[in-house]
Amino acid sequence: MQSRFVRSVAVALAVCLVVPGLWARVQPSHGFNLFSAQEENQAGQQAAADVAKQLPLLPESDPVTKYVQKLGQDLVAHAPGEKWAYTFRVVNQKEINAFALPGGPIFVNVGTIQAADNEAQLAGVMAHEISHVVQRHGTRAASKQMAAQLPLAILGGVMGKGALSQMAQLGISFGVGSYFLKNSRSAESEADLLGTDIMYDAGFDPRQMAVFFAKLEEEGGSRGPQFLSDHPNPGNRAQAVSKEVSTLPRKSSYRGDSAEFKQIKQRVASLKPLTAEQIAAQQKQANSGVSSIAPSTSTKAFSHSAYQIVYPENWQVFGDQSSAVTIAPQSGVSQNAIAYGVMISAYQPEGNSTTLDQATKDLLASMRQSNPDLRQIGNGETIRVNGVSSRSIDLIGSSPIKDDSGKVLQERDWLVTMKRRDGSLLYLVFIAPDKDFASLRPTFENMLKSVTLK
Repeated sequence: MQSRFVRSVAVALAVCLVVPGLWARVQPSHGFNLFSAQEENQAGQQAAADVAKQLPLLPESDPVTKYVQKLGQDLVAHAPGEKWAYTFRVVNQKEINAFALPGGPIFVNVGTIQAADNEAQLAGVMAHEISHVVQRHGTRAASKQMAAQLPLAILGGVMGKGALSQMAQLGISFGVGSYFLKNSRSAESEADLLGTDIMYDAGFDPRQMAVFFAKLEEEGGSRGPQFLSDHPNPGNRAQAVSKEVSTLPRKSSYRGDSAEFKQIKQRVASLKPLTAEQIAAQQKQANSGVSSIAPSTSTKAFSHSAYQIVYPENWQVFGDQSSAVTIAPQSGVSQNAIAYGVMISAYQPEGNSTTLDQATKDLLASMRQSNPDLRQIGNGETIRVNGVSSRSIDLIGSSPIKDDSGKVLQERDWLVTMKRRDGSLLYLVFIAPDKDFASLRPTFENMLKSVTLK
């Protein structure tokens, strides 16, 4: 369910004074970031697994992949800062592009290798992507978005333990086409300058990076726009790179093209990489007639510090044992919202003597503040979940999913609240488009029946 709380980054920074550990996440050199290094690595690995499912990657044994991996590690040896787990894969795609995921996974299109006039230009693209990893641009952008959407109380809880869970609840992802992989001009400028230094230290002429980007702008056509939309020109790119080079010790010569690069150029020239349209068509065909939402009959158990729950084996847990959690099919979490699944979190009502009914009403009021479109159906009812008195309420709202005509579907949300011994509420929101809710309700009911409080 989409959260629409509005808070500024300035407010988030103010919390640093009262939330332990938060100040450590505000890095003056790299900007505001809610993600720990461990969370960043985890987010990148999850996204890389999704990329492998969605894009046609050349095998690891392919000579092109091996070459790109070797060149990448050569450049990484000169990258400053955190020693991220860098990996390099080649996408068999015609469009010129490359992108980096948080924590180190980097992908280079075959079209980029085909377009590079020399090895320094390819190295420039890769050094630029390495710089995005070093400077944590993806998670910095996601952190700004989360700080703008999360209420102050929840933002404090994100620090150090719940960034991945909150990212999932807000529908934020780093997968293919993610908004957070489309870099801002300021991020591009930072990556250009650091990429210049990495290329220089590795022995390549840094100016070739700017030459390659300028070439794409001049050529345009069918292959250039994708790269330029993800890597916008920050302005005076060539001049900025040249200025940075002038601050470095002068070199009489730079590395020329290696024999391996020449061999790889011949190899990629014979390849016929797929276009973005062809890849999308293949994905659509592969998914036709196969529901990626349908829950499996096999189950897994998830043990939280506050409860335990059983869920379908083919669904995924977003979060950990001490944070808010979303359990959903992979395709049920979109870039903007949760369309299918269950959100599980805690709510602290004002005053420990608040009844379950009143605490539930207060929670509903808070939910409506973030999503005014949410409406209650009926009066709700009191139920028991494994002997615990609980409240059950049906809600409707707008789904993030649209039908074939572009009309927004109606969403059904089933809210269940349970009062814990410390006075807080454990609440679950089961979510699906109204048209699919009935078929998923047995799964939701089985999940609810399995909930035991700790």
